[in-house]
Amino acid sequence: MTLTTQEYKKLDAAFEFFNMRLFDRELPPCLITLNRKRNAKGYFSGGMFVSRLASEKVDEIALNPETFDGRTDKDILSTLVHEMVHLRQHHFGSPSRANYHNREWAHWMEEVGLMPSHTGKPDGKKTGQSMTHYIIEGGLFDQACDIWLKGEEVQIGFNSLRAGSVKNNSNSKTKFICPECGQNAWAKPNAVLKCGICDQDMEADE
Repeated sequence: MTLTTQEYKKLDAAFEFFNMRLFDRELPPCLITLNRKRNAKGYFSGGMFVSRLASEKVDEIALNPETFDGRTDKDILSTLVHEMVHLRQHHFGSPSRANYHNREWAHWMEEVGLMPSHTGKPDGKKTGQSMTHYIIEGGLFDQACDIWLKGEEVQIGFNSLRAGSVKNNSNSKTKFICPECGQNAWAKPNAVLKCGICDQDMEADE
């Protein structure tokens, strides 16, 4: 078995396991990829691949290997499930414009045992443009992942050697998005921007 097969087989098997345990097998198949994206642990892209044989659109869930270093397998797999909630909403819910994380998404996150938070901590907002989460102790994901990690050879095998390069620095530019109209702006990561159209605080697109 090649290194590529080994690594992607683990992620594909984890997707199937959590689809069964947390989503009642309702999620359609998707492509799981390892892709670097600044300021993101992972992302979901609906219908961004097309089959070369049947012209069928396929969704993508990507995990950023630059964020694996220093995180546990459970933390990394929680990002996979976070994006699986986006997959569910894409097919069975009502996603907001400009990739805004709305109340429906937040509710479904809590259902599977992940608490949405823009800070990754209990004091964070549950909805917004730039969102992460923390694992609810004893929740469905926490319990299911403990079962999954008892299996043999299920650990994430590789970190990117460029780990840490996704972190902000004073000279970098971050994309900000208005949660109301979707207008974009670029500024330093610690900037505080307000949309000139909607008078809403703009949020970093992470």
